[in-house]
Amino acid sequence: QVQLVESGGGLVQPGGSLRLACAASGSIFSISTMAWYRQAPGKQRELVARITSSITNYADSVKGRFTVSRDNAKNMVYLQMNYLKPEDTAVYYCNAVVQISSSSYNRYNYWGQGTQVTVSS
Repeated sequence: QVQLVESGGGLVQPGGSLRLACAASGSIFSISTMAWYRQAPGKQRELVARITSSITNYADSVKGRFTVSRDNAKNMVYLQMNYLKPEDTAVYYCNAVVQISSSSYNRYNYWGQGTQVTVSS
C-alpha cells in the first residue's frame, strides 16, 4: 500500500505565497509521475502541475506563478505558489503514479487526502 500526505496549506492574502509538500511512503519501487490537482467548490478537479523525470507541465492559469519540483530520494513533490489569487482557492491534492514492485511493470495511481488553500483578504 502507498500513502500520500500533503502539507503546507492555509490562509494567505492575495499576492502571497505558499509552499505545498507531499510525501509518498509505503510499498514504492519507483514513481514515474507526480502531480498536483485542485478542486474548488462546485467545480471539477483539475490538473495544476505535473512532473516526470524530465518534463514539467502546468495549467495555463498558474504558468509563471507556480513551480513544481520533486526530490526522488525522499519520494516527495513540492508546489511553490507565488502571486496567489482568490481564484486559486481550492483543496489541493497530490497524485503519484507508482510502480510498487521490481517484479512487475504495473503502475498504480494514488491520491493524497488534500490540503486546503484559501486566498482571501
